[in-house]
Amino acid sequence: MAAKPPTVETQVDSFGAAPHERPVPRISIHAFCEFPDTGAALQRAGADRRLSKAHLQVQLGGVNAAIEHYTGQITPNLLIVETKLDGKDALGELDRLAEVCDPATKVIVVGRVNDVELYRELMRRGASEYLVAPLEPLQLIEVISGLYLDPGATPIGRVVAVVGARGGSGSSTISHNIGWCIAEELHINTTIVDLDLAFGTVGLDFNDEASQGVADALAAPERLDDVLLDRLLLKRGDHLSLFTAPAALERDYDSVPESYEAVIDAVRQTTPCVILDIPHGWHPWIRNTLLAADDVVIVATPDLTSLRNAKNIIELVKNARPNDKPPRLVINQVGMPKRPEIPSKDFAETMGIDPAAIIAFDPQLFGQAANNGQMVIELSPKAPVSEALRRLCRALTGRTTGNDRGSASIFSFLKGKKQA
Repeated sequence: MAAKPPTVETQVDSFGAAPHERPVPRISIHAFCEFPDTGAALQRAGADRRLSKAHLQVQLGGVNAAIEHYTGQITPNLLIVETKLDGKDALGELDRLAEVCDPATKVIVVGRVNDVELYRELMRRGASEYLVAPLEPLQLIEVISGLYLDPGATPIGRVVAVVGARGGSGSSTISHNIGWCIAEELHINTTIVDLDLAFGTVGLDFNDEASQGVADALAAPERLDDVLLDRLLLKRGDHLSLFTAPAALERDYDSVPESYEAVIDAVRQTTPCVILDIPHGWHPWIRNTLLAADDVVIVATPDLTSLRNAKNIIELVKNARPNDKPPRLVINQVGMPKRPEIPSKDFAETMGIDPAAIIAFDPQLFGQAANNGQMVIELSPKAPVSEALRRLCRALTGRTTGNDRGSASIFSFLKGKKQA
């Protein structure tokens, strides 16, 4: 008997960051490798965002170098050693290493032999893991993260950072609409975080304002527990919460990057999906937030300035996050009358990535939605723009909505764009 397809409710049970995607805590990791390829894989893993808090040192020499180094010295939180030996010879070498290891140190052994008996004996003697080279960075990240994952820990949410390639690209409107769609149509608990403290519009777009919000949390991130966070968030229905910006100019907003990181971490501890509305600009906290997010969405208009800026952001993010999927590109305001624009296919080809959505220029629909304090899908569920937004949400979540119309080419949405 064929299994029934999962419903929306059963799909969302597993939504959020996977266990191995949790950031590794601030630990020290020392690695002693026998072969350069193992050292290179470790270096690439150490550059990953999930290991950004850990302190990694890699050197050649294998088990013998580790024994010599730690004789009379304190061993790190995690020790990774590579051996060229197998069987009893490998066990004898590692027994000598155990004599200089502190009891609290976790040990990962890397070998070149796929030997089940060796694996079992290493586990019996207290090794944390045995890996067979050659290694992949993501494999190392998953193993290291798993060693420090509390089995009883609450799952954390996935963070989606949405940023505009230029001012006026519509990234805030897109972020609010996809947040609403994920919450209301996919029934995934979602929080939209407005990080444009001086000019944020999440309150306006949802026809609501709050006296407290993100700025208050950034001012004292160490106080942001579940109780305070619940008081600062605005609830919109069963699945959507808003973390609004003050949009006031009489205040100074000079929080350090660590404050932004702490606030985002606190939100993702309580919400499966976190949408970050990031203002157009370039500050250390913006760069850090983009590089730390699980998904990055770049919203660009089809003009030369957006082309240049989007390409620069995409290249920076891809180079800094080699183990992650590339950023997702949204081409917005396509088909504006009397405006010369770069064709979407040419724009995408220059970026080197296919667009996740192409949003047609429809000032009447977007303007009416903004004036009503509604989202576009609420106002016009069957409009081509609504279909494009659903497609983007599907790409971000891997979930489907009841309104999806199949898997037509992304460029087919241009056929139904509304000319104003």
